[in-house]
Amino acid sequence: MAEENPKEENPGEEGPLRVLKWDLGLFEQITRGFRFPSEWDARYPGQNQTTTDAPPRYITLFEDFFLQGNFRLPATNFMAHILQYYGFHISHMSPPGMVRVRHFEFLCRAHDIEPTVEKFRVFYQLIGNMGFYSFGNRGAAKKILLNPPKSFHDWKQKFFFIREEEMPIAMIFRAPDMIEKEE
Repeated sequence: MAEENPKEENPGEEGPLRVLKWDLGLFEQITRGFRFPSEWDARYPGQNQTTTDAPPRYITLFEDFFLQGNFRLPATNFMAHILQYYGFHISHMSPPGMVRVRHFEFLCRAHDIEPTVEKFRVFYQLIGNMGFYSFGNRGAAKKILLNPPKSFHDWKQKFFFIREEEMPIAMIFRAPDMIEKEE
């Protein structure tokens, strides 16, 4: 388990990095509990690795996608359409964004409605914060997620790597200023 030192020096531009806030045991519980096949080759990051250090042909996913956002692999077509429409990589989505996407999809499917980006956009708009993206309520649209989770404590430090072919979706890595936010 990571020691309780809150910060670790990083010579990069971002400033000090926080020490990983989860341990190998929880990572293994996730891979077993969500039945990750060995061929997915899910990898727990090394102590000095960041989300941008995914090995070649791997992507970064966050623990809270699964535990709080009900994300599952293989990803649904709706998730693929969301990522393609907004033009960002799943590793740039925040857990609150994942919660909103999956909740919307569950509501649609529960009512035998095919979820689409166009329907999603009636309720939500893209918002960004420090290089990560989420979805906020759109103007006067009725709220459909009445009690979203209040906190995702240390979610940026709870990540792992998985083979990119397990998400066969055309995703684009873009600088945050290249993604158009909705007004």
